[in-house]
Amino acid sequence: MKCPFCHNDSDKVVDSRVVRNGYTVRRRRECLECGRRYTTYEYIEETQVLVIKKDGRRVPFDRAKIVDGLRLACRKRPISADKIESVANSIEIEMNERGSLEVSSSEIGEIVMERLAEIDRVAYVRFASVYRSFDDVGEFQAEVEKFSGGED
Repeated sequence: MKCPFCHNDSDKVVDSRVVRNGYTVRRRRECLECGRRYTTYEYIEETQVLVIKKDGRRVPFDRAKIVDGLRLACRKRPISADKIESVANSIEIEMNERGSLEVSSSEIGEIVMERLAEIDRVAYVRFASVYRSFDDVGEFQAEVEKFSGGED
């Protein structure tokens, strides 16, 4: 493994942990040349799930896009980074365990909204407003009214 700082390929592993429900090993490494530390992840390479976009294109499933969408929706909300990672992990695991090599982007969006509705109603409405591209205030208001009984 090449050091991302000095590009030397001599390092030592200083810590290893199983993460993401046992699907990944996180390794903390120290470069033997410059002494800096960095993290690597080891995982089983699975058949890549393809996401069918609205225009029919097929692109590889990208967990980072899920995390980015969750972070935006949860911005300035009392939701920890660990919770966001946990939700993204569960969605990724669900995609891989479906047994299908393809999933529509709309299915993924619905799953994200479902998970957000469980953890934070404001984050859910934020995500839904972008994902569903409301055409008018009435559509947005109808979505908000789904949760009118509680505080957030």
